[in-house]
Amino acid sequence: MNLHFYKYQGTGNDFVIMDNRDGRYDALTNQQVHDLCHRRFGIGADGLMLLNTQPGYDFGMKYYNADGNESSMCGNGGRCLVAFARKMGLRQDTLRFLAVDGPHEASFKGDDWVNLKMQDVDWVEQGNLYYYLNTGSPHFVKYVDDVQAIDVFADGRQIRYNDRFAQEGTNVNFVQATDNGIFVRTYERGVEDETYSCGTGVTAAALTSAGTEEKTYRIPVQTLGGGLEVLFTKTGERSYRDIWLCGPATLVFEGNVTI
Repeated sequence: MNLHFYKYQGTGNDFVIMDNRDGRYDALTNQQVHDLCHRRFGIGADGLMLLNTQPGYDFGMKYYNADGNESSMCGNGGRCLVAFARKMGLRQDTLRFLAVDGPHEASFKGDDWVNLKMQDVDWVEQGNLYYYLNTGSPHFVKYVDDVQAIDVFADGRQIRYNDRFAQEGTNVNFVQATDNGIFVRTYERGVEDETYSCGTGVTAAALTSAGTEEKTYRIPVQTLGGGLEVLFTKTGERSYRDIWLCGPATLVFEGNVTI
């Protein structure tokens, strides 16, 4: 099979993307996805996405983790796919697409900044030392004093594979408050390692960082791969609406590969 692919990244979260609106890549197998994402023997990426035709929407999003399995929503992936859709000729000011967690809309600021609307959140589990919530993907959020000192791979893996989460998995976010926002580092299931950034994880961390007042918040977020912003309105003790994940999404390169 001959593939024409594009490599995109959003704050270091990188993806292989292909235009599948004619269905030419429908036969792609999980093993082939894994091989394409492999950082030694493939193109190398945190995940792979297909731009699909979706009736009633501008396009559909199909997302695979680097392990080759279809996965839940990827926020940075969604932003990169929106940027790719624009490159493929979808030039509307606002794009609507369907992902595994439901409909999304997106807008642009400049050439490479994408604002992605996320799903509302109505439930947050809060423990003594953590939060657990779903922002399109499940996230365990733990606040720490020195996020740079954390062994994200070891500590994140321990939580991801504990008795509660081992079967379904969870992403694990370590968060430190900064002078004007938060710094987030994430262990991602499906990648099974730390990634430079995680959109749904950044969103989960930003929601939990809000104060008690019910109002609109804008949270600057720093990741290893760069800066993002999360905008949302807190409407209850554990209820959030109008959530937007905002940040850069850029083309790295394109090419052809035979598998």
